[in-house]
Amino acid sequence: MGERSIHIGRETLIGRQCTLTVGYGPDAPVLPEYGLIIGDRCVVGAFSTLTAHEGIEVGDDVWFGQGVFVSDASHGYQDPDEPIGQQMGAHQPVSIGSGSWIGHRAMILPGSRIGRNVVVGAGSVVRGEIPDHAVVAGIPARVLRTFEPGVGWVNGSGDIRPILTTEELLRRLTAGTP
Repeated sequence: MGERSIHIGRETLIGRQCTLTVGYGPDAPVLPEYGLIIGDRCVVGAFSTLTAHEGIEVGDDVWFGQGVFVSDASHGYQDPDEPIGQQMGAHQPVSIGSGSWIGHRAMILPGSRIGRNVVVGAGSVVRGEIPDHAVVAGIPARVLRTFEPGVGWVNGSGDIRPILTTEELLRRLTAGTP
């Protein structure tokens, strides 16, 4: 729905039974020009839903697990006499930074701004701003680790995971070194 407002980058894979929508219905007269943008070389896992009313932007090289939900709007509830499903909430754009990984069944709620190279744990519910190079998980998602240049991946209790390049990690795995 709203295909003219959906822009998908090159070499991007959209899994089976995904829902990509912009607007409130198939005959919406006014749609944003760029309501849903998915960057280059992304993977949107099977059964995922990205529903934009104003704006969702996914950077390059972002991978989604299966069943991920992303929306920039929700319903209001202010009028106690009106059915909730007929009350529209505020639109709050969502952005997901390049290089991020969104785990299976994570939910990215309206107004979320996820930085670059962020890991969102499976089943997490994200609302708000997540800094670059963070690992978040939980309901609501909270920062578990952040990257400190020259130090490594650090958590709040001082546990440090070293910086390893992909080549170093593969070398250690094949050599049986921890």
